[in-house]
Amino acid sequence: MSRIGKNPIIIPQGVEVKIDDHTVTVKGPKGTLTQTFLDKVNIKMEENKLVVTINNEKDGNIHGLTRSLLNNMVIGVTQGFEKALEINGIGYRAQKQGKKLILTLGFSHPVEIEEVEGITIEVPSQNSIIVKGIDKQMVGQFAADIRAYRLPEPYKGKGIKYVGEHIRRKEGKAGGKK
Repeated sequence: MSRIGKNPIIIPQGVEVKIDDHTVTVKGPKGTLTQTFLDKVNIKMEENKLVVTINNEKDGNIHGLTRSLLNNMVIGVTQGFEKALEINGIGYRAQKQGKKLILTLGFSHPVEIEEVEGITIEVPSQNSIIVKGIDKQMVGQFAADIRAYRLPEPYKGKGIKYVGEHIRRKEGKAGGKK
């Protein structure tokens, strides 16, 4: 039995959970999330708790996964998720125009990225970007897509990185005399 899967999920005040066969809909102050789970797991509502059980002991890995996904749905509709990105490099910057994020990353053209439904982008300064939303997977994927335009390089550390991410630095070419 999964140690994570057997913990119940406490439903906070103001959150509504509907279970229809294996489809769970969670509605809260920030929005609504719906997800369909495998038929190997049983999801039940007991008082103000969600309990996940499995039919077969071999399905322990799906047990913990399902519980984590449900917990992320509850956290998403109450608090939301965010990923912060940091831009390093001379001339590298970000700005927001309406629903577009415009990145200047040393290319011959600026990179324009449209906000996706369910995702909001904030640019508190020209060297930082904050991606927010209620779906954890969507927020992480959108932040990874932004980061992929200019991955941090190991010699000078230029590029887009997550806040708190450590870039392993390499020593440059050894320039000795001949």
